Amino acid sequence: MSSRLTIHHLRRSQSERVLWLCEELGIPYQLETHLRRPPNLVAPDEIRKLHWAGNAPIIQDGDICLAETGAIFEYILAKYGNGQLVLPPTHPNYADYVFWLHRENGTTMPSLISLMFMQLNGISKENHGYVNMQRRVDATYEAMDRQLSKFPYLAGEEFTAADCMSLFSLTTFRVFAPFSLEKYPNIVAYLQRVGQRDAYKRAMGKGDPDMEPILSADPPKPLWESS
Repeated sequence: MSSRLTIHHLRRSQSERVLWLCEELGIPYQLETHLRRPPNLVAPDEIRKLHWAGNAPIIQDGDICLAETGAIFEYILAKYGNGQLVLPPTHPNYADYVFWLHRENGTTMPSLISLMFMQLNGISKENHGYVNMQRRVDATYEAMDRQLSKFPYLAGEEFTAADCMSLFSLTTFRVFAPFSLEKYPNIVAYLQRVGQRDAYKRAMGKGDPDMEPILSADPPKPLWESS
C-alpha cells in the first residue's frame, strides 16, 4: 500500500499518539512536523490554515483533512487497521477497551488542562473548582493503577489503541504541568513496559527526536525551563 496519509505533528503535543498508532499498525505515512510558537508555545499559523479546528493532530488522506485525536484514531483503525489494536464487542474486556479509549480525551485531559490553567492564574489548590478537578484526575489514576495491577495493559492482556490513546497525559503532558506518579507504582511499571515497544520508540524518535520520553515517576523539568 503506497503512502498517501500525512500526519501533521506539533512537537511536544498529543499528536504523538497518532504517530505511535500508525507505527504499531505498520501504516506508511508522511510526517509533517510543526514547532510551537514562542513565547506562549501555541500552534503555528500553518496548523490553523490546515483545518478550522486549529490544533494538532491533523491528518490528510487524499482529499480528506481530519482533526481531533479520537476521530483520527477511529478513522485510521477503521480504514487501515485490519482489525488490529481493537477488541470486538464479543471480547470479555471490550468494556474496558472502550472506557480507556475514551477516558483520556473525555475526562482526564480536560481536567489536567483545567488544573494547569488554574495554576498559571494563581488559583489556590484549596479552591472548590481546583479540588474537584484534582479529584477527577486522582480517581482516574487510582482506577488505572488498579487495572494495571491485574493486567499488563489497560484493556487486559492485549495491547490496544486504548494504550496508544492514554499514555500522553502520563508522559509528555507533564512537561507542561509537572506532577509525580510515585503514588501509582503499577502505572510507572506500565510506562517502563510500554516504553520498550519498538513502535513507541520509533514514533517518539521521529516526532520529538530531541526529547527523552518521560517514563518515570519523577516530575519532569517544565518545558519553559528547558534549554
